[in-house]
Parts: sequence; structure tokens; C-alpha cells
Amino acid sequence: MKKILFTLGLIATSIGVFAQDGGSPMNKAMNSVTHSRDFLMIQLSYDGWAGSPDSVKSGFNRGFNVAFMYDIPLNKSKFSIAPGLGISTSGIMLKDHAMDVAGRSNSSEITFPYTTANKRYKVATTYLEIPIELRYRSVPDNANKGFKAGLGVKFGALMDAHTKAKTTGPNGGKTTDKVRNKEYFNAWRMAATARIGYGNIGLFYSYSITPLLKDNDKYDIRPYQIGIVVSGL
Repeated sequence: MKKILFTLGLIATSIGVFAQDGGSPMNKAMNSVTHSRDFLMIQLSYDGWAGSPDSVKSGFNRGFNVAFMYDIPLNKSKFSIAPGLGISTSGIMLKDHAMDVAGRSNSSEITFPYTTANKRYKVATTYLEIPIELRYRSVPDNANKGFKAGLGVKFGALMDAHTKAKTTGPNGGKTTDKVRNKEYFNAWRMAATARIGYGNIGLFYSYSITPLLKDNDKYDIRPYQIGIVVSGL
């Protein structure tokens, strides 16, 4: 996961450096890319689960998303369509509960057992996504300036799902137990998205239309994210 994010960041940095060199051959070759404003989007979020069990409380949940978009203007108007490719991560911190994803042949449902043994307990997911936005920009030829807003959807494929429990023993020893299992999670998801901002900074919201868990009539958990988005290039 760290290698993927490092590679995406390196590509974005390279594009920014070449774009600043107005007379270079690379800049001419990149005209079609630099013309596409809001090419890079980075999102930092507070995450939550709508529809989670009432007894299950969460702490400071957080997420990180990065996406590369390609802006297609609509008839020289202030509106555009932007498809893209990105990575979305989420970490939900459970309080006094765990999420049993170890896998059981005699049960198709996940459980949230009560426990106070864990100092920290996180449920983490990672998706490879294809986002699509309908955009409005008050300054169409420069998305680094002016008011802008976007509505869209994103389609994701689950790349990783795991839990991580950190415990402290009676003698102060610390133990980390990670369980990776995608058995109970939907392999695909669709989420509705919205964002609003000015210049390079804005706010965004994402809500999963599909449930987090598959074949589960007991829990209809729909993840959501709300946070800050930085966009540009």
C-alpha cells in the first residue's frame, strides 16, 4: 500500500515539475494533461459507519484518498465531466468491541463481541476506485482559482480488509494482532460523492450506496467520509 501511494505521489510531482518548464518539449507533450484542471485530488477525512450496531461505538476514525482525474469540458461551458483512477483507505477505531473476521465455516454472519482487552482496535479497508464527477467551476480555464463544486459517484474494488488489535499485557508488554480476511466484505462498492470549495481547498462528502458487508441481514453498515480535499494541477 505504501509503495502504491509513493508511486502516485512521485508521478504527481513529476507532472508538476515538467508543467512549470514552459519551453521544454515535455511541456508541449503534456499540454493535454495540464489543460485538464483538478488533475490531482487528495482527501483527508473523518470516517464513520451509518447503520452500525447501537452498542458499537467508534473513536477518531480517519481516511485518506488520492485520485488522478481527467477533466473534459462540456461545450466550452463552466461544466465538465471528469473520470479518474484512485485509492481510498479507511480506518474505523472500535471502542470496547471487536469485529470477528477470523472466518467460521458454521456461520455466514459477522459478530461484534464486547471486549475491554484491546488498547486500540481498528477495522481497515482499502479500495481501488474509478471516480466520475460532474463539475462546475466559476473560472473554467483555471481550477486553481474561483468557486467550484462537484457531484459524482465512484466504483471501487476491495483490495484489502483487516483488523488490527493492540493490547498491553500485565507486565506492560505490548502485542499487535492483525487479521486479514475479505470473506465477509462486499468485493465491490458504489459511493455517492459531493464536494465544494474555492481555489485548491474544499470540503467533500462520500456515502456508500452498497453495504460494507455481504449476505448479511443483521447489519446494514454504510461507510461514509467527510473531510478536506486539496485539488489542482
